[in-house]
Amino acid sequence: MVAATTQAQTVLRPPLVGLASDWRQQLPELTGTSSTLRELRLSDAPALLTTMTSEDVARFISTPPTSVDGFERFITWARHQRGAGRYACFAVVPHGLTAPVGLFQLRRMDDDTATGEWGFALGQPYWGQGYFIDAARLVLAFAFDEMGLRRLEARSAVANGRGNGALRKVGAVHEGVLRRAFRKDGQRLDQSMWSILADDWRAAEAVQWPALVH
Repeated sequence: MVAATTQAQTVLRPPLVGLASDWRQQLPELTGTSSTLRELRLSDAPALLTTMTSEDVARFISTPPTSVDGFERFITWARHQRGAGRYACFAVVPHGLTAPVGLFQLRRMDDDTATGEWGFALGQPYWGQGYFIDAARLVLAFAFDEMGLRRLEARSAVANGRGNGALRKVGAVHEGVLRRAFRKDGQRLDQSMWSILADDWRAAEAVQWPALVH
């Protein structure tokens, strides 16, 4: 998990009001101050191959596909899982660009407790410029308001200081360490477990952005 982090504040525009259709049919476009989040397209595969396989990005994430065909298969799989209501994957497209520079993933894990998991990766040239905070607020609003999740978990390698710092900045709570839980390049790495509860997130956002949380 690799993410851009920044102290800069961004304005969350309300993108989730009046959706034309169920997200299981097609993901909505979520518009922030610096980027748009949209559904993956097959034409995104070459850009994703370049971004997700760079050494800086791939260091702390599960091994990505190694070819354009592999990413095309991933995109097809993501759409199928979205149709089943289990998974949503958003491409992060900075304003002024057409190709994605990162991904945000949401996975429903348990229906009884409405628990989900999220992960993110952003191309190294876009770290530290506010893209993560801008996109993360949109994704969290979507997870809690549209997917109906009540608890969102994230796992990040303990050694991934940038990813752990990003989670802390959006209000995630550190719940503990999962020892040797992540296998990467033949090694077993410890992971930090983080969580965000819908009620806590809404309360925090209401203080900072009272007009945008309902």
